[in-house]
Amino acid sequence: MFMQKEVKYEMKLLSSLAKVFQDETPVYRPECLKLSALWGETVSFQAAYTGDYFMRERLEVRVLSPIEKQVRVRTVEQVPVGRATNRIVDDNYLKTTSGLYPDLLRDLKDNKVIVCSHQWRSLWIDVEVTEEIEAGDYEIEIQLVKEAEVVCSGVMKITVIPAALPKLGIMHTEWLHADCLADYYHVEVFSEEHWKLLENYFHEYVHRGCNMMLVPLFTSPLDTAVGLERTTTQLVDVYVKDGEYQFGFDKLERWVKLCKACGIEYYEMSHLFSQWGAKYAPKVVAVVDGKEEKIFGWHTPAVGEYTRFLHSFLPALIERLREWDIAGVTYFHISDEPREEHLESFKAAKESLGNLLDGFHTFDALSSYEFYRHGLIDKPIPGNNEIEEFLSHGLKDMWTYYCTGQFYEVSNRFMSMPSARNRIYGLQLFKYDIVGILHWGYNFYNSQFSIEHINPYEVTDSGNAFPSGDPFLVYPGSDGHPEESIRMMVHYEALTDLRALRLLESLTSKEYVMELIEGELCEPLTFKRYPKSDMYLITLRNRVNREIGKRMSEGKQD
Repeated sequence: MFMQKEVKYEMKLLSSLAKVFQDETPVYRPECLKLSALWGETVSFQAAYTGDYFMRERLEVRVLSPIEKQVRVRTVEQVPVGRATNRIVDDNYLKTTSGLYPDLLRDLKDNKVIVCSHQWRSLWIDVEVTEEIEAGDYEIEIQLVKEAEVVCSGVMKITVIPAALPKLGIMHTEWLHADCLADYYHVEVFSEEHWKLLENYFHEYVHRGCNMMLVPLFTSPLDTAVGLERTTTQLVDVYVKDGEYQFGFDKLERWVKLCKACGIEYYEMSHLFSQWGAKYAPKVVAVVDGKEEKIFGWHTPAVGEYTRFLHSFLPALIERLREWDIAGVTYFHISDEPREEHLESFKAAKESLGNLLDGFHTFDALSSYEFYRHGLIDKPIPGNNEIEEFLSHGLKDMWTYYCTGQFYEVSNRFMSMPSARNRIYGLQLFKYDIVGILHWGYNFYNSQFSIEHINPYEVTDSGNAFPSGDPFLVYPGSDGHPEESIRMMVHYEALTDLRALRLLESLTSKEYVMELIEGELCEPLTFKRYPKSDMYLITLRNRVNREIGKRMSEGKQD
């Protein structure tokens, strides 16, 4: 019979920026474990653990702390990565090969965690720093317990600074795909079950710093192969009677009310024309003389009968936007990611609108400055690898985005990238006074071009199309609520960094804060040149927090 030797367990505390691979021993970095926080944010760290038991074990997780009610513990689950990178990589990737990567954050079952023999795993610990927590230092002890005995543990100290984090001062949209929720959960679009799912996802969306919502007026024309179509997800009812168009807005009104209830501040209307050049109309379904049919789509050009439709639809829509008091916070898309060769088709589509959108912002993700130079877009959204050209022309109040095409030198959040490359985004947004950020994949659970639906727990790269980490930020939990990812939490940290920097700026100056950011660097921070270390980000944030606390204290004394 096999005899188990004495079992040894080990725990190492790590920052939120570490990624623990099961076959790599994590490095304990005390320089990254001094944490501070302001009221109104979630501060996170990890506890990596392993054991050498012959089989696997389920051990109890205990949290001992004066603020343990504010502490949430989740496991970091490994997910399959088929496509880790694009063909070209720089020197700032963790891995470039397929395999299992740490990403999914999952709540504990029965307050227990599985310890796999000779594998490293980690716990993700969140501390919700509310104003109920008095300023000061707090210890949080994480224990693994076997048969009432503590087999390993670690103690983290967090300093709470007596200052409230201000609200996010920029617009932030991560495209939430309503059709993907209906498809994955197998519910009818805009059924009561679907609306409940949407509410669950909206709440989570806002909780992590998203404040602008994509509104599917008509079925999204995003990432759809020419000739194919996505599940019909259309908030506007359309009727054709005697050749004239009529509209019903009940579902759209319900969507807007739900957005307001969940804390959404801005609205972006779904794209009025097809992706990559605005050559076609999006899919529009209507009741024509009592029968439902598809009246627009790949079979109808952007300019033509669809023009007449828009000239009837948009005034009716705008009237409702004003009635619901959201016209001033509504933005319109023309076509996503047009390239320079699409200049003429994009121009024709835009001109077909005439003055229908006067008084509203139009904005789109694009890479070519020519679209702005020709006056075709009000608010260009260049990729962070292309934004410097726009800045060099003196543009202010800029938006930016990244996705699969922003893989070399610039910040992004692929699973294969270190988390610091995700978090540095907050500093870049601050330096360049960026007013809005966009990403296409909050929950895209389709293959590329939406040819088929995928299970994101099994396929994280849209069918080997994009580097894993690009198509979605959250996983579709079995209880109808989203499950977060490491990337979601670190992106949230980037935005809390931005909020803290803005608070310190209000107490000092932009120049003062930039000296903190760049003072110890050998070169200025840009979108392509930036510090790579975890320590830099964590140390900087602690210094910013101390400076905020000092000045808030001085203000009270005055």
